[in-house]
Amino acid sequence: MKNLLKMLLGAAVLVLTSVPALAFPDVSDDYWAAPQIKLLSEQGVIVGYPDGTFKPDADVTRAEFAAMAIRALGQQHIKVAQPVHFSDIDETHWAYEDIQKALYFDLISCEKSGELFRPDDSVSRAESLTVAVNALTTETISQAKAKEVLEKIYIDANSIPEWFIIPAGKAEILGMVVVAPSASKAALEAERPATRAEVAAILYNMMEQAKLNPNAKLAEAMRKKTGDGFVVENAIVQGSVGTIPAGAIVPIRLNSYISTKSSEGGALYTATVPQNYITKEKFILVREGAALKGQLLDVRPGKYFVRNGVLVLENSLITTENDQTTRFTATGEIKKDRNWWMKFVRWAFKGEQLEVEASGIVNMKLLQPLKIDLTNGWIYE
Repeated sequence: MKNLLKMLLGAAVLVLTSVPALAFPDVSDDYWAAPQIKLLSEQGVIVGYPDGTFKPDADVTRAEFAAMAIRALGQQHIKVAQPVHFSDIDETHWAYEDIQKALYFDLISCEKSGELFRPDDSVSRAESLTVAVNALTTETISQAKAKEVLEKIYIDANSIPEWFIIPAGKAEILGMVVVAPSASKAALEAERPATRAEVAAILYNMMEQAKLNPNAKLAEAMRKKTGDGFVVENAIVQGSVGTIPAGAIVPIRLNSYISTKSSEGGALYTATVPQNYITKEKFILVREGAALKGQLLDVRPGKYFVRNGVLVLENSLITTENDQTTRFTATGEIKKDRNWWMKFVRWAFKGEQLEVEASGIVNMKLLQPLKIDLTNGWIYE
């Protein structure tokens, strides 16, 4: 069993370190939405099908789009205290939580309790663009102004639903309307189901605009989080991204006892982050309780007239509060703080042994930099 666990950990690390950027055989590099599809798939906002394809021309359901929008905005881990009741979905539906979050952030609306959500209906272009606009703080425009803007560009501007006129006008002013380059004439096609490629482009535009002008609820959720904890002195903050550089020393708390007498080299260990890792400005880099996994890299018992004990840990993975598992490569060597004379005495007459109790702290040196979104704790891979 122990060897099997070692193999599984090694395989997980290999996957995390060697898998290239996601690519789909049915999305060529020169496809019009390839950059947006690539970015959103890398960030887990959209996924491909089991056969490895993306199917860019397939439809997207309303439930799928709600889940994608929440992930694109990085808000999949917030909790909604007062859910809204729909007559056709309940808490057993796979997208129930994401739909409630979309409601909370005013991306979609529900006029009264008990309405239909229609989770399996295809999301229309009008619905998807409206959600994207609702994620933003925008200037107020009149319906007449919106029509004027749209009529200059789109051949079907006079036939779009009335409720969509102002959102469409705002989307056009902000450069968020998506029209595939293959279209012979620019048309909004408001009621046509949005394709997966169009949804990727719309969500990408929403993400970029939300970085600048999120709506009020999103602005609060997207601010950099602060707290107390262990200060990583040389951490760097650039905008909403924090970086723990390679060489930084951070503490971890082991979940089990290890020693040079009873532990074996290659054995796996688990640990947790004992307190928030923070910048000197108190921005939270990694939250307390994040789970760590690694192995004992070198374990040698102390032997008199030969050596004092050697105990070296190598960490590989971290699982954050976002349920994100990614690389966290660091090493730590257990040492006792002795002067040279006592080191010699221990070596010569006892061969000093090393140990760390369960819940003991080990200081680890990061081998690779760690970049973190300070608004939601997401680690960039």
